[in-house]
Order: sequence, then C-alpha cells, then structure tokens
Amino acid sequence: MTKSVPELSLKAFTVGDAAARAAFSADLMRGLQDYGFIILRDHGVPLDLLAEAYGQAQALFALPEATKRQYAAGMRGYTPFGVEHAKDSGHPDLKEFWQVGHDPHPDAPADEPFPTNVWPAEAPGVEPAFRRLFDGLNETGVTLLRALAPELGLAEDFFDDKVRYGTSLLRVLHYPPLAADTDPNAVRAAAHEDINFLTIMVAARGGGLELLDRDGTWLPVVADPTCLIVDSGDMLARMTNGVIPATTHRVVNPTGPNVSRYSMPFFMHPTLETSLAVLDSCVGDGARFEPVTAGVFLDERLRAIGLKK
Repeated sequence: MTKSVPELSLKAFTVGDAAARAAFSADLMRGLQDYGFIILRDHGVPLDLLAEAYGQAQALFALPEATKRQYAAGMRGYTPFGVEHAKDSGHPDLKEFWQVGHDPHPDAPADEPFPTNVWPAEAPGVEPAFRRLFDGLNETGVTLLRALAPELGLAEDFFDDKVRYGTSLLRVLHYPPLAADTDPNAVRAAAHEDINFLTIMVAARGGGLELLDRDGTWLPVVADPTCLIVDSGDMLARMTNGVIPATTHRVVNPTGPNVSRYSMPFFMHPTLETSLAVLDSCVGDGARFEPVTAGVFLDERLRAIGLKK
C-alpha cells in the first residue's frame, strides 16, 4: 500500500457539530504524530488569492537582482540567493525569498520586533496580495491551534494570546532553475525541521517537497494547488515533549524540466516571551527539554541557519 500524507477538511472543525470538531482534532493530532504533515482542503483562504499570489511572486522575482537587493532589510523584504542554509549544513540553499510579518500594532508587546514591512514599488501588486495572504494563513493557523489544543489537554483558546502578536512570517520563496555550475552538494532546501509552532504552506508550483517518514524513507508531499500543506515545528515539539514531533523535510533538485519553483510557507510563531516549557499534560516520565522562551530559541536558530549574525 502506497503511503501518503493525510488530507483533512477544515470545514469539519469550522462548521461541523461537536462530534465532527472532535474527529477533526483527533485526525489532526494523528496526522502530525504519524507524518508531521497534513494536507488541508476547505481552508477558507480564497482560491483566487492563491493564484494571484503566485502570479505576484513570479513578477517579484523577475525583477533585476540590483532592484531586489534594494529591499534587503533583515527579517523583512528580500533575502538574496544562497544566504540561508540548513542548520549544520555547509552548503547554502538554492533559493531567494521575500518575507512579510505583522505590521506594528499598538496592542502588541513593546518588545516584539515588528519592523515595517518592505514593499517593491516596481511590482505594485505584491503588497495587496501578500497582505491578504498573510492574514488568511494567520487566521488558518489560529484555527488549527484551537483544534489541536484539546488533544493536548488544553483550553481551545490556549494558544490565542501567544500567537496574536507573535513573530510569524510569510515567506515567498523562489528556487531558480539550476545553473550549470551549481555545487553538486547543494540542494534547493537541505533537510531541516521548521523552527516554529506550525507552518501553513500554499501548495507549491513545482514538485520537490519530501518528508522523512518514520521508517527512515523520504516520502514526497504532493497536494492539489487549491490545498494548504501543514507541518509542525520545533517549538511545538518542545512544548509537547515530542508528543508532536518536528519532522525533517527537504526540497530536492529537479529531475525533470529545469524550471523555477515557487513556494509560500507561513511560519506561525508565538511572541518572544512565550515559554516553551513542556506542558503539564505532556511531561509523562519527565521533560526532555529545558525551559526556554521562544525568543531565545528563535535567536539561536536564526544564527544557526545564517539569517542572523
């Protein structure tokens, strides 16, 4: 029997009765435990917005390199090709990307780093499309955490105030066609685990995403372009004592046509002061992880992947 990532309908939770909501929560928990990934349909993010965002991504990365570099602003705006690498990897990933975060807000904690988002004047459609996509994926992430909370013995709204003004990021990725002189040891995205609570990703335009299955084999993650792909990250793994693991995944180089690949993951992060201490319901025979704040953990990981000095 061929294995595949489970596919769930978010409508079961958002408009279903109590039994349907509970079944969705259980299926979400099981999918993240067994695979680290689920595929989500009926998610509520407008399908025309997904198509529009991909069109704007193509326009954005088609800009001249010198133009894009004018918008390099740390954790906002542009990050050039070959800057980021997987933790413990000596080879840069074969990608460039643009990042969007929460806008500064008067109700946000004073110590949250909400720099102003950066928008390219040369591609005016980028800002409205990516703002709407950020908001839609953020809302989806809040809903998924509400669905997950009861499976962890928590109140449904447990995560709400932790992520409302967190350091979440929408990353719009471009993996260009491989150059003739590409380092044979470099891949589009080397094997890694995500840093955050959850990643909610618009199904990519172009294949290559693979997860490391529990049996040690690589399993392709294939989804219809109308779906979202969800995976659990290291912060959630720490809080749950590994009950929900962070699953290793990668993006391999193309074996067919050597064309661009575009991807748009939304990384749902808590506030910097959020404690990642193991939840009481998950301690079991003892906590496997030392208590740490999300800010300290994030800082450590950003340095490890080359995005912070």
